[in-house]
Amino acid sequence: MRILLTNDDGIYAPGLAVLEEIAKSLSDDVWIVAPETDQSGVSHSLSLNDPLRLRELGARRFAVKGTPTDCVIMGVRHILEDGAPDLVLTGVNRGQNAAEDVTYSGTIAGAMEGTILGIPSFALSQAYSAATRQQPHWDTAIKYAPDLIRRVLAEGVPRNVLVNVNFPDCPPEEVRGIAVTSQGKRDQELLHIEPRYDGRGNPYYWLAYERRKRVAPANGTDLSAIADCRIAVTALKLDLTDEPYMTRLAQLFG
Repeated sequence: MRILLTNDDGIYAPGLAVLEEIAKSLSDDVWIVAPETDQSGVSHSLSLNDPLRLRELGARRFAVKGTPTDCVIMGVRHILEDGAPDLVLTGVNRGQNAAEDVTYSGTIAGAMEGTILGIPSFALSQAYSAATRQQPHWDTAIKYAPDLIRRVLAEGVPRNVLVNVNFPDCPPEEVRGIAVTSQGKRDQELLHIEPRYDGRGNPYYWLAYERRKRVAPANGTDLSAIADCRIAVTALKLDLTDEPYMTRLAQLFG
């Protein structure tokens, strides 16, 4: 099985080394094509106005000056043009990609692009807290990801569906199981603009979340599973059509 790896934290991110370890437990035909620099939050963007610079860093290891989506396309259409990968794995992201994160995440986007190209694709993310921010529980992803991926592949991944996996912020022995979840929703009132001033007195701004007690997430969601020390597995569709509302609009304009 040929496996293509990418991420959005960049070619030198520790989570990519973790992903490589996971992939090599599944196959010895593993290729890495990852962004030259951190591309967190770039979503499913393409580099249409800049050239893609490609550097070969070693055997089956490449860095692209571009987005995770660029990396998957470069890997499938150029580097591996002699034989497309059988599986695309993205991550392991440093931090969860749950709820609205899936619309912003470059990790999700890499798996999305693999899915668009007809390749079974998984996005893997490791949650952390303030206490584990500098050293997330990578061992949790390493222990559970290989078997999880094998089992899902054996069941089969439908075309136009990608699998989003979030590992909880706890050591492997404290994981309470696997939960198949829906995409959650955060309290967007927590998001705010934080103004600051540089050394010359010019203003600049950070997007930030307020540090206050949050409402417990709804049961059955990726957020609730992670909070309960469970691995959240969420099936995401490429088709974003809301069929019930589409029917209402058809009646309105019919």
